[in-house]
Amino acid sequence: MSYIDGFVIAVPTANRDKFIKHANEIDAIFMELGALRILECWGDDVPDGKLTDFRRSVQATADETVAFSWIEWPDKATRDAAFVRMQEMMKTDPRMNPEQNPVPFDGKRMIFGGFVPVVTLEK
Repeated sequence: MSYIDGFVIAVPTANRDKFIKHANEIDAIFMELGALRILECWGDDVPDGKLTDFRRSVQATADETVAFSWIEWPDKATRDAAFVRMQEMMKTDPRMNPEQNPVPFDGKRMIFGGFVPVVTLEK
C-alpha cells in the first residue's frame, strides 16, 4: 500500500523561483530513493478560515505564499529507508548541504507528516 508524506510551508512570495529550483533539486533525490510521485503546489486560492487555516498553520505573513507538497512512496518501508539514507547523504552529498543548497523558506514553520491512504479514487 502506498504511503504519503505531506508538507505545508510558508515561502516568501519573492522566492517563488528559488522554491521551484530547490524543489526540483531535492525532489530528484526523493525520486532516486524510491518516491513514485511528487507534487509541489503554490498557493493560489488559500482563504482565511474562522478558527484556523493553512496560512495560520505555518504563521505565514502578508509577503509569504503557502506551498503544499506531497510525496507518494510505494510503501512506508521505502519511505523510512529513504529518510535514513537522506540523513547519511546530508553529510556527503552537496545537494543536501544547507550551506551549498539553502532552503528558500523558514523550515521551522513547516508542518509535515506521514499518512496512510484510506480512500483512493482514480480515472
